[in-house]
Amino acid sequence: MSDNQEASDAEDTTPSESATLPLRPHSDRPTCNKTGVCSRSYFVVVMVFFHVYIINVIALLFYVHYNSGQEDTSQGRDAPSSNQQQPESPRPPSKPEFLRVSSLTRIEGIRVGHVQKVSLMQNKVHEMRTLSMKPLLFEIPGFLSDDECRVVMQLAQLKGLMESQLMVQEGQEELAKELNLSPDEIFNLLDINQDGQLQLHEILTHSRVRDGIWLTPENLREIYTGLKADKDGDGLLSLEEFRLLSNDAFQRFLLQRGVKRSQLVRNSRHTWLYQGKGAHQVLQDIKTKVTRLTRLPPSLVDLSEPLQVVRYEQGGHYHAHHDSGPVYPETACTHTRLAANISTPFETSCRYITVLFYLNSVEGGGETAFPVADNRTYDEVSLIQNDVDLLDTRRNCDKSNLRVKPSKGTAVFWYNYLSDGKGWVGEQDEYALHGGCMVTQGTKWVANKWINIDPDYQRQARYQQLVSQQPEDDDDEALTLNQDTQSSDIHQDL
Repeated sequence: MSDNQEASDAEDTTPSESATLPLRPHSDRPTCNKTGVCSRSYFVVVMVFFHVYIINVIALLFYVHYNSGQEDTSQGRDAPSSNQQQPESPRPPSKPEFLRVSSLTRIEGIRVGHVQKVSLMQNKVHEMRTLSMKPLLFEIPGFLSDDECRVVMQLAQLKGLMESQLMVQEGQEELAKELNLSPDEIFNLLDINQDGQLQLHEILTHSRVRDGIWLTPENLREIYTGLKADKDGDGLLSLEEFRLLSNDAFQRFLLQRGVKRSQLVRNSRHTWLYQGKGAHQVLQDIKTKVTRLTRLPPSLVDLSEPLQVVRYEQGGHYHAHHDSGPVYPETACTHTRLAANISTPFETSCRYITVLFYLNSVEGGGETAFPVADNRTYDEVSLIQNDVDLLDTRRNCDKSNLRVKPSKGTAVFWYNYLSDGKGWVGEQDEYALHGGCMVTQGTKWVANKWINIDPDYQRQARYQQLVSQQPEDDDDEALTLNQDTQSSDIHQDL
């Protein structure tokens, strides 16, 4: 019998001598004299057994505690205890919960001029330099090899390039009827500063977005004269003067007078190259490098727009613009419109990231201009002041805060949206305004890879489920956007 068992048995019997000494007849008990020897012996025996008992009890408690701890641990790992109710295992998060814990990897710019090492392919390290913080803009020299640049240009020529913009678009009257806006309502919308008069820049901004015709202040004054719209000749349109104009008055005037290519918002030719399965290996490799560069889930990159290839001849340009528009409740993203479950005449290209590749070095001009990069403030009205139009890349590129010179194989990329503070897409970054300066000599070839993400997470999730034809739970897995464990070694400070 072990010491522990003896200690247990001792708890069930009477204490002291009766538990260990044989009983004797009452007459056989030794007589004790006055010196108290028997009392001292009795005390010593009791204390010895008491200490042994205490030590055994303590040892038993340690033994029980240790064994029960091991049992609890194994039960916690393998199976719940039958005597204790275990808490329920957490269920997969619902859509709103998933939205809060999901995040899109967003590369830190640190500061202008900061350089990071980027590993995009085996046995090669690229350097990525921060060009601006507003917008968050990076440059990666040597992103594409000479062979990759050549193949992309040849594939674009093989497919055929089309005009990037028609000379004059028709159907504006029908659009106005569909919107069902009165002249007074249109006037109020165009009157940005709400002073009761339409300045030149307010009309210019509207006509460029709506008609795709790039009018200068001088052009607009000519139209006013031709339409006899500005009665007092002050260069301003009052509400009464505006009411005399039909919705497509400018359009009709331009059709009659004719429009030159130089008066278009963009003057170029382009085509689209598919990058999915079965595409040319170079195109697939480029998509893979973009995925590693941005550290976004491959599913988001795969379902984004194809690669756009653009050629600018001498005189070609693209006036300053945003690749993406703000998304309002009545606006749908172009790429997720089928999953939006809404009917609206308004849609915009929700391009979270723009990756721009220079396929050749341009002999003269052709820079990518960011007029308000790292500006202290952004004020749309101040973009056109005293006939100096910062949006005009034919005449005022040199006044932009930042210009990137085309260099063969170099890539630049930037975020068109801010973060919403929870790891998803937030508001449009107005500082991402950019344009292509006029090519003064030679030809300019570029390619654009846009990554489309809907600021509405639910719509993006429905869209991915729709196109993949996967159950909703599988779609959640595909949209798991916590990239902490993926590509953690790609971006390093230099």
